[in-house]
Amino acid sequence: MIIKICGLRREADIEAANEVRPDLVGFVFARKSPRYVPPEQAEKLREMLSPGIRTAGVFTDEKPENIAALLGAGVIDFAQLHGFSDRTGDKADKISREILALKAMTDRPVIRAYRIETAQDIEEANNSPADRILLDHGAGGTGDRFDWSLLQGMKRPFILAGGLDPDNVREAIRAAGPMLCGVDVSSGVETDGYKDPEKMRRFVEAVQAGISGKDRAGDRKEV
Repeated sequence: MIIKICGLRREADIEAANEVRPDLVGFVFARKSPRYVPPEQAEKLREMLSPGIRTAGVFTDEKPENIAALLGAGVIDFAQLHGFSDRTGDKADKISREILALKAMTDRPVIRAYRIETAQDIEEANNSPADRILLDHGAGGTGDRFDWSLLQGMKRPFILAGGLDPDNVREAIRAAGPMLCGVDVSSGVETDGYKDPEKMRRFVEAVQAGISGKDRAGDRKEV
């Protein structure tokens, strides 16, 4: 089970992550987000991370060449793409073209985030050309959850986000079905808008308690 903690932006956040050791942390490069970090700050934070913790850059409607530059510089290991709120017709085709363009520029994995509202959204996620899929309630970091019963329609591995916290993540793991391969948290481990080390610790422990013994810490799935 992949454990991802998103929205790190301070040295204190990195110190807390090094203590609880998630598989993946996220830096938000969407300027409108309260968790936004400029690339130069993300690079400094990356250098503070313990070996073995990988990084994802979260982008909203960003140009593929800008994302590829951060991947090539080693600031991030994964690109996580949000945005494109109109996902029908030509706009839906544009999403696929953007993903394919980015994959042509780099060999690093691309995570595509999907806002889940209906079974049609699930089917779109199933057919995505992205390397990995993340299912969320909305733009990300909102603290809201969607109808988890829709997850039974997933036919490929996915990471679950949206409204997760230390108190409900075990329930989410049970409800998500066999295709669940990871969980992603941001606001659910914050207090007053900032990462809370105790909530981060409780979240990781809750995930470990909610998965089978063979997938416990030290034997997690490959990111």
